[in-house]
Amino acid sequence: MHVLFILNDPPYGTERTYNGLRLANNLFKKDESVEATVFLMGDAVSAAKAGQQTPNGYYNLERMLKGFITRGGKLLLCGTCMDARGLQEKELLEGGRRSSL
Repeated sequence: MHVLFILNDPPYGTERTYNGLRLANNLFKKDESVEATVFLMGDAVSAAKAGQQTPNGYYNLERMLKGFITRGGKLLLCGTCMDARGLQEKELLEGGRRSSL
């Protein structure tokens, strides 16, 4: 099974990106053979920025994305959205890749 998650909300301030990543990570618990891709666009591209520091007890989307990649997920980011936000590919967490629609 191939699954694509398209996330476009900011990483913090709402829980939409967080809940999308929870769902993506839980797919691997149900079926290890699943092929899942997360495509970040709009404000969601900043969820893949390396070096995030969140308060203790608060979710950290960088860690969630790393877990997703470790389980075999593919992480792609909208290049135009990265450019609009001044986000360089060298600033991304390991395993995140610039992409296009």
